[in-house]
Amino acid sequence: MNPVRPFYYTYILRCEKTDRWYTGTTNNLEKRLEQHNKGEVFYTKNKLPVTLIYFEACLNKDDAYRRERYLKTGMGKRYLKNRLRGGLTG
Repeated sequence: MNPVRPFYYTYILRCEKTDRWYTGTTNNLEKRLEQHNKGEVFYTKNKLPVTLIYFEACLNKDDAYRRERYLKTGMGKRYLKNRLRGGLTG
């Protein structure tokens, strides 16, 4: 029997202070969110608190990073806004 492979996550955080989004990738989503909210991540430490608003799981690290790069593009941001429409406001 094969052991369960770990997932790699591409995630989106909403910074409460600035109402901006942060996109990242990790293999431990809970730990990474905790690091963000403790101020241990440079980009978000002055924008706390942050809220997880979206994530995707990938079986492959390269796929997760590729997805992160895409979500940071104009088309990726448009995709996210359409995907999350209505979900953030009520």
